[in-house]
Parts: sequence; C-alpha cells; structure tokens
Amino acid sequence: MKSCATDESSAEKLIKLRQGLPSDENLYATAEVLKALADPTRLKILHLLKNGELCACEIIEVLDKPQPTVSHHLTLLKNAGFLKWRKEGVWIHYQLSHPDIMELVDQIMNNIH
Repeated sequence: MKSCATDESSAEKLIKLRQGLPSDENLYATAEVLKALADPTRLKILHLLKNGELCACEIIEVLDKPQPTVSHHLTLLKNAGFLKWRKEGVWIHYQLSHPDIMELVDQIMNNIH
C-alpha cells in the first residue's frame, strides 16, 4: 500500500485539521441523538407532531401500532431531546421540544431524495 508523502507544511495542515475536529465526547453524543432519527416510525411521530400536541393514544391510533412499540419510540425521541411532554390524568401529551426540529428533518429528507 502506498502512503502519502507529507512535507512539513502538510503535517502542519493535518495537525490543524485534527485540532478542528469536535471532541469524541461531543461526536458520540451527537451520534446518539441522530440515531433517534434513524427510524421510520420515529420520523412519522415527528411529522405528526409538527402540527401540534397529540396525546399518546392519538399517536398510537394514527400509526396503527401496539402501545408498547409507540411508547418505546416516544421514549427514545424524548430522551434525545426532540419531544417534551405533559401528563393529564392517565394520558401523556407530546409536542416537539423546538419548532425548528422539523425544518432540520425536512432539510435532511430533501437533500437525500
């Protein structure tokens, strides 16, 4: 295998590039958040909530999935910081934690299709 030759200026450039990288801790945290988006059901949930707050029972009904499955996905999105929630009696109501979340999701979807 051929290795690339590095002169002194190239070595300095590589050092600067390495120093400009985010920390591993930051990259791992970001990767964990992005993993929450890496599921069609979770993306559907975000799309449902872009129009406003919904009760978990409404999300279950629209998705036509079992309650434990939807609860699992809601928990992952909540833990990643995409959702906020409030309890009303026995029901939990969810909404997007930031209105710009869907703008970012839409940008990603538009750039890969």
